[in-house]
Amino acid sequence: MTKRPNFLFIITDQHRADHLGCYGNRMVKTPNIDGIAAGGTRWERFYVANPICMPNRASIMTGRMCSVHGARHNGIPLSKDHTTFVELLRDAGYSTGLIGKSHLQSFTGLPATNRFEARDGLTTPSAHLRDAYKNNRHSADYDLEVAPNWETPLAERLKGDFYGFGHVEVAADHGDQASGDYLLWARAQTPDFDRLTGPENALPDNRITAPQAWRTAVPEELYSTSWIADRSEAWLAEQATSDAPFFLQMSFPDPHHPFTPPGRYWDMYDPAEVALPASFGKGDLPPIRAMKEAMEKGTDPRDNQNPFAVTEDEARAIIALTYGMITMIDDAIGRVLKRLETLGLADNTVVIFTSDHGDYMGDHGLMLKLLLHYQGIIRVPFLWHDPAHPQHSPVDTGLASSIDIAATVLARAGIQAFNGCRAGT
Repeated sequence: MTKRPNFLFIITDQHRADHLGCYGNRMVKTPNIDGIAAGGTRWERFYVANPICMPNRASIMTGRMCSVHGARHNGIPLSKDHTTFVELLRDAGYSTGLIGKSHLQSFTGLPATNRFEARDGLTTPSAHLRDAYKNNRHSADYDLEVAPNWETPLAERLKGDFYGFGHVEVAADHGDQASGDYLLWARAQTPDFDRLTGPENALPDNRITAPQAWRTAVPEELYSTSWIADRSEAWLAEQATSDAPFFLQMSFPDPHHPFTPPGRYWDMYDPAEVALPASFGKGDLPPIRAMKEAMEKGTDPRDNQNPFAVTEDEARAIIALTYGMITMIDDAIGRVLKRLETLGLADNTVVIFTSDHGDYMGDHGLMLKLLLHYQGIIRVPFLWHDPAHPQHSPVDTGLASSIDIAATVLARAGIQAFNGCRAGT
């Protein structure tokens, strides 16, 4: 019987396709990710099912559109009633691990949609009839990732696996605000770790000024990107002693805002050398006009999850900092790939790289996501390196999506997909 393949599924957050060398970016340094592309296939037209974190991650897990699995927006957890492809891998004997960002449940615990409000003069429906969907997934089973309540490791609070993952070490949130199991670890390493995080504890730096950007005092070795690489290496070492195949999801919270690359990655790229997108300053749609006017009047706080307009200098600074975060991720990936080789696992491990969605990153003078589905938001990288089929096709120009991942992994593992899952590519 042919030995079943292992899988290393690497996913970044808010990372647009053209912010990689293998996708034509001549400034950002990503030699290790580019190496995955060079030895496998790079998808040129790979699109998300939804350009927001939780919905698209749920679509990756289920191989289904948001209208079917119901996680339509951040704050709506993936229902445990929906089968994930990782559950099928585990069912077939795979060891399954998740290290890094999950975001299949809410970080904040706040509702994603408006709450029902009774109106005067009208009969109020009974409590169980006040929403279109009766199970709003607000029970304790769906509050496992709420960051403020993360006092013990997620693994200790689980009853069984987590959406099919038998091993979980999770980082919630982003930048030097990352929390979850990662934060518990960081505090154990440095008891006063909280005095290193946030803008109030930032190191002085007068060269880079932009919204949601500060020079974090967290050292590189304690930053979430390094922790994810360290824990992934350790988990892979354990798998090398087992005959069971494995699936590891190595999930980085960066290069999502806030823009806080640590150490040498903070000033690795000079904003003055960053080219602005061709569309910068162009576009006259109402949302673009509104954001620009808010920036000019100073009425937009630009410190939350909503998109905002930026000046040319701010755009260059944020892009430079994002490149720093990406290069740090690339270095971490390089460490893990090298570890795969030294453990003797590389020849039988399919390596996959993608992101959950993109970012405006200066397109039309905007930052972040939401509202407008420009290419920078909906088009993400997708790389597939299979040692059994090296350079099967260097570039695939066919249309593909996040919903193709589940069935494609299952097909490569020789497992029949569940009824209702999109067919593999």
